[in-house]
Amino acid sequence: MSAPNPQRIYLGLGSNTRARENLGSCLNWLAHSFRQMRVSPAYRSSAYGFEGSDFINLVVSIDSVISPLALKDWLIALEDRHGRDRSQPRFSDRTLDVDILLFGDLVAPQWHIPRQETLTQPYILKPLCDLDPERIHPVEQVPIKQLWQAMQACGHAAIEPVDLPWNPQ
Repeated sequence: MSAPNPQRIYLGLGSNTRARENLGSCLNWLAHSFRQMRVSPAYRSSAYGFEGSDFINLVVSIDSVISPLALKDWLIALEDRHGRDRSQPRFSDRTLDVDILLFGDLVAPQWHIPRQETLTQPYILKPLCDLDPERIHPVEQVPIKQLWQAMQACGHAAIEPVDLPWNPQ
């Protein structure tokens, strides 16, 4: 029996608490754990859904044969290692937030794949577009760059590039 083919998976990373430190550490964990990792530019955006410090967000692609549920469990443990406080409200400060945005061509609403925010939040859509503009969104069936252009045309694209130096360790 042959091994399953790796899936291209896109993860959204964000932090507004010791963001550079936590995101750098997260990138190191991901780089040591998954194949062919690619990292988008980082962007600063206002806190969404609450009053708080600005977030730094970026998108990472990885190739893996891991299942969506196993990946979700692994990402929860990674967030917890970075001090994620799960007793806080959904919209609150984050040491680290990592979401599965796209998982190959999988459409699994029960697992929030693809992540709805890929269509509504510029801090996710822009770095996703930077990383893979020709990628076809599995629900919308159009390239990511077309979704980003539509968001820009509506005037809902207020994010700011930010330098996030990362040295793989």
